[in-house]
This record gives sequence, structure tokens and C-alpha cells, in this order.
Amino acid sequence: MKQVRPKKNLGQHFLTDLTIAKRIADTVDACPELPILEVGPGMGVLTQYLVEKPREVKAVEIDTESVAYLYERFPRLRDNILGEDFLRMDLSKIFEGRQFVLTGNYPYDISSQIFFKMLDNKDLIPCCTGMIQREVAQRMASQPNTKAYGILSVMIQAWYDVEYLFTVDEGVFNPPPKVKSAVIRMTRNETTSLGCNEQLFKRVVKTVFNQRRKMLRVSMRPLFADHTVSEGFFSHDIMTRRPEQLTIKEFVELTNMVETELATI
Repeated sequence: MKQVRPKKNLGQHFLTDLTIAKRIADTVDACPELPILEVGPGMGVLTQYLVEKPREVKAVEIDTESVAYLYERFPRLRDNILGEDFLRMDLSKIFEGRQFVLTGNYPYDISSQIFFKMLDNKDLIPCCTGMIQREVAQRMASQPNTKAYGILSVMIQAWYDVEYLFTVDEGVFNPPPKVKSAVIRMTRNETTSLGCNEQLFKRVVKTVFNQRRKMLRVSMRPLFADHTVSEGFFSHDIMTRRPEQLTIKEFVELTNMVETELATI
């Protein structure tokens, strides 16, 4: 069977260590019984262990060469190999509206986009696992008052509990990436509502982290554009803090403050 050539433009780094592949595949066991969607299976190094589990498995792969390889290697999975772009898919149709586990050896250059799509479909995805660039994994799992804490930390931890499981060295890939990787698991927490306008919450978080070293009284001003803010708004105690110092609860409170202020303009 002809091997698939890793493609730089797709960010492909094929895992070659089977022990690590099985460890990654087994991370889905934290959410038993749910069907599994694997993103970017490549030559099926994770897929071979996922299909051993007693549940439905589908795999989405944008690379046509990989799809052809997977058809030949996993003939019984043929109808469940989706030759599509994950970022453009309607996830509600994959398992007919049922919840599923998302997993994969995610392409580094679109991993953040994958997780933002996960957030947009959080009611469908109670569990997400897989391997990403270590730096991204650290950001996702980091806590307030750390350098890694940022937009991804806040947006994901608002809805998911994040576990940094283990680090993976560069040498177990073909071709080896220039950075280390990490395996993570995210499990939906008990939050059903943030207690604020969720779209405005996203705007607030992204806006203030765009100037993460500035105090909020400076970094928040773009939210109000050319509008005049009421006297005293920027004199609240919270305005002397930087975004990396705020908990998710405090970001919710900040969002409600902004919404109230915008309503008076």
C-alpha cells in the first residue's frame, strides 16, 4: 500500500509512534458510548485504535490522497470516511443530531479554529481530545495570572474543564515539527448559561487581550468607538487590572458592565 506524502500546505505531521497513538486514542474513553469523529486521520494511525472501540467512528479528511489511502486500509469504514473540510461542515448532520466525541492529531495551523468551531457546537460535543502544539495546549489549560492565559483560555474554560495530559516530543513524527506537541482533553462543565450576553462576552475578551499588557481602562476603549462613556465608568476598581488577572466570572461581570454602559449611550 502506497504511503501518503505529508503535505506542508496542510500542516501534515504524521505520528509514527504506535504506543503514543494508542494513548491518544484511549483519551476518548473518558466519554464512553458516544460516537467518535476524528479530524485529520492522515494514514489512520489513531483510526486503527479508535475502530476497535465498541461505538461508531467517522473520520473527516480534506486530503484526497489520504482519503484514498484510508478507503483501502479501512474498507469497512469507507462509508464513514468524509472527504470534507471540517471547518466548513454542519456538525449537526454528522451523527443525525446526536452528541459525539471530537478527537484527532489536529493540524497546528488551524487548531484554534477547530476549537472555536467546537465552542460554536458545544451542545453537540461534550468531550474533545487530541494532540496539538504544546504552546496552544498550555494556553488552553492555563490559569489567570500566567503568561499563557489568554483568549483561548477564557473562551474554552468558560464551557469546558481542560486537562493537559502529556507532552509528545518532535521525533515521533514524519516530518518532525519544529515544536513539541501535547495531548489534551476537554470535558463540558456544568455551565448552561454564562449569565451575560455571550456575543458581547467574546467581543470583550478578544478586545482586551489585544492589548494584554494595558490596564482595562485603556484596552477597553475600542469597545465604545466614538461614543462618550459616562463619567465614572473607567474609574471602577476593576479598570486598573490587566486582562490576564481576571477570572472567567470577572469577565462575565465586566461584560454585564459593558452592556449596561452601551445601553445608555
